[in-house]
Amino acid sequence: MRDVNADSHRAAQRTAPPASRAARLAVPAGVLTAVAGAFAYVGTVDPNEPGHYPVCPLLRFTGLYCPGCGGLRSAHAFVHGDLPAALHANAPAVLAYLGFAALWTVWVVRAARGRPVRLDLGPVHLWTLGTLLLVFTVVRNLPFGGWLHP
Repeated sequence: MRDVNADSHRAAQRTAPPASRAARLAVPAGVLTAVAGAFAYVGTVDPNEPGHYPVCPLLRFTGLYCPGCGGLRSAHAFVHGDLPAALHANAPAVLAYLGFAALWTVWVVRAARGRPVRLDLGPVHLWTLGTLLLVFTVVRNLPFGGWLHP
């Protein structure tokens, strides 16, 4: 019985062999492929023409813009290189696209070097992000926030 526990303890202490560079880059490449496919579709199928995408349920039933309203129009304009139109449609979405690009680049570099990626967002960061999105949502639905309408 003593040998069984010692063997299982030694097996738990062994580390897996390091993965190849291609294996480490497979997941970031898959994520990039999915995101590029989504952007290619939105860039091809214009969300400004009715009937291609569903209407936001919050906008349809309440007349209020949610934080995501205009996100598809923003992505369409972003793909076509029209940054002012993308920012007008949904500025936080454009910031999210740029943030994704930066984080993805860090992920790829660290994966290529065999180092883990850690994104340690504490409660303060998450509450700040939530508060900013809430303020954006409230302001874009007030009369003086008309410039934030998609």
